Amino acid sequence: MGKALHALKNGMFDENPTFIQVIGTCPTLAVTTSAINGIGMGLSTTAVLMCSNLFISLLRKIIPDTVRIPCFIVVIASFVTIVQLLLSAFLPSLNASLGLYIPLIVVNCIILGRAEAFASKFGPVESFFDGIGNGLGFTMAITVIGLIREFIGSGTLFGLTVLPEAFPKTLIMIMSPGAFFTYGTLMAIFHRLMAKQKAKKAAKEAAA
Repeated sequence: MGKALHALKNGMFDENPTFIQVIGTCPTLAVTTSAINGIGMGLSTTAVLMCSNLFISLLRKIIPDTVRIPCFIVVIASFVTIVQLLLSAFLPSLNASLGLYIPLIVVNCIILGRAEAFASKFGPVESFFDGIGNGLGFTMAITVIGLIREFIGSGTLFGLTVLPEAFPKTLIMIMSPGAFFTYGTLMAIFHRLMAKQKAKKAAKEAAA
């Protein structure tokens, strides 16, 4: 269980896919015009990560090494299809808003990267928690980006108006430049906070 919890924490903070590894940037920049889109995309990716990591780990000794990447993609594509069908049935508006980026989860570097780097080498429990950790880290990052862009650009949060109509809206924040600016700023803040935490940890270990 200790390894599983370490994998969970590692994915959320130490190796956050968005702010540390800087992968999966295409959906990060494209769908974060609102917080709802961020949560929807993040949780969809998390569900695929959890299931694909688990199944690839269970099948890791059966899958021939020469065809492992095609096999990984087949497993991932199967779960992406299930997620897309569920979204179409129960959350059609969110599915329409995310559009092409749901099927493109199949080639998301986060999912294929964790399958290759972790699930194909470790047991199912650790791989499952690794999927949860990386998925939640991704969800947290793009939701925060979406919150900031939506609030400044549209004056709303989760679709609800929070700023008066007279308040000036910075429309560039819900356009492409706003995505890059918000992403870069939050990445710098995240790195700064992680550096401080590591420094404190090193100081405690030195004192001990």
